[in-house]
Amino acid sequence: MPQQRDGLQKASPLLTIWFDGGCPLCRREFLLIQKLDRGRAIYFEDVDRADALCPLDRAELLSRFHARERGQPIVSGAAAFAARWRAIPLLRRVGELARLAPVLWAIRFVYRRLPIIQPRLQNLVQQAGA
Repeated sequence: MPQQRDGLQKASPLLTIWFDGGCPLCRREFLLIQKLDRGRAIYFEDVDRADALCPLDRAELLSRFHARERGQPIVSGAAAFAARWRAIPLLRRVGELARLAPVLWAIRFVYRRLPIIQPRLQNLVQQAGA
């Protein structure tokens, strides 16, 4: 079980998310998710921290988005996004729809294209924050 960090850990989180705290886009996205996670069902593990608890190789965790629902194996990519949505009441229906193969396929399609636009998005986020 992850250690408590910054008061964001419940005794047994519904979902654990590993994220890149060194990425401006990731930080901004996870600040939004923390606001939406009013029930504190999600535990966030910043892989960029020296004391991060990494169940996989750090480079692997940084290469894709990873999450683990309580009692389930670690998933990555589109499946991890769907798990995150299921943990947030406002987005739960979208996450449940992503259990359907055609919907998950569409999310995977978009997810595989993110590396193409991510540098541009990061630049926009950095410019907006400056």
